[in-house]
Amino acid sequence: MVVADGAGIPLGSQLTSASSAEVTLAESTLARISVPRPGRGRPQSRPLRVIADRAYDSDPLRARLLQRGIVLLCPHRRKRRRPSRNDGRTMRRYKRRWKIERTFAHLGNFRRLLIRHERLICLYKGFFHLACLILTL
Repeated sequence: MVVADGAGIPLGSQLTSASSAEVTLAESTLARISVPRPGRGRPQSRPLRVIADRAYDSDPLRARLLQRGIVLLCPHRRKRRRPSRNDGRTMRRYKRRWKIERTFAHLGNFRRLLIRHERLICLYKGFFHLACLILTL
């Protein structure tokens, strides 16, 4: 799971097995963000909003993120029991999700990451961080 800024530069990541649900990893991945501020001050660790895909549509996740002051922008699932909370104004920002998908596509260009040859997560994590460094440069 990768968190990227508006330009598609990776800010934080978390690597686990393929069987875990993304909703359970969202908060711990957001906790790994640390963006240095210009000048003095503590690094910024809380984004204003998070744009995610439909897999993150969860009322408990929305509530926990709102308590931290983060707005979750994601489309609702089709068979949702509760009514939709999103209006047209907030979902206009969802159109910018292509920048995140572009980051995933750039990471997919590294064949070593696309086809996982390493059995140890520490080796895979090293190659992943190397790819993120190349993307950042």
